[in-house]
Amino acid sequence: QVQLVESGGGLVQAGGSLRLSCAASGDIFAFVAMGWYRQAPGKQRELVAHITNDGSTTYADSVKGRFTISRDNAKKTVYLQMGSLKPEDTAVYYCNGRRLGRIDTWGQGTQVTVSS
Repeated sequence: QVQLVESGGGLVQAGGSLRLSCAASGDIFAFVAMGWYRQAPGKQRELVAHITNDGSTTYADSVKGRFTISRDNAKKTVYLQMGSLKPEDTAVYYCNGRRLGRIDTWGQGTQVTVSS
């Protein structure tokens, strides 16, 4: 029963940077892929970035060139480095881990607010 805990959210000005962390309590290799999702009030939940256990990454078009997903297996942590932040990036960000059999584990979320 792996658990995920997000941290690093906060209030920043447009153009600023922020790094989110997602720490796993168990073996991170239990996941075949991990990703960051976000949801703003009244909007669809969307995939922001995704990384597989071989290091392949995927990004939403809206964040390409601005966000970078990475992982540190020794620390059992996945990161989302966010730069050139825009007000439309404001949302609750959730960490997700996908296991075989389409079994998902979700963190509780961390709020990111970008002011203009």
